[in-house]
Amino acid sequence: MIRLLGFILIFVIFTCFIVLNLQHRSNLSFGFVEFNDVPVFVSVLFSFMLGMLFAIPLAFSLAWKKRGTNKPPNKKAEKSSQAEQTAPDQIKKEISLYGID
Repeated sequence: MIRLLGFILIFVIFTCFIVLNLQHRSNLSFGFVEFNDVPVFVSVLFSFMLGMLFAIPLAFSLAWKKRGTNKPPNKKAEKSSQAEQTAPDQIKKEISLYGID
């Protein structure tokens, strides 16, 4: 519910920005090509979409790294080795699983 309200609020703010900047225009130059009388909101929208496009690989790589480090330990291997370990060794193993050494 909070996400929906946040999305609606951002959409309303963005719509107000577009309405208030319909008359404001600028020239955009990309070196070889120049666009004249481009509305400001179009350049802002294009910049935002380009930023999102470049952020997608970063977001996926962070999610893959996070998923790889949060894998639960193998239960079968842990059960078979528990009989062989003494109590202090088991405690050390449990502590090191959570990153406390």
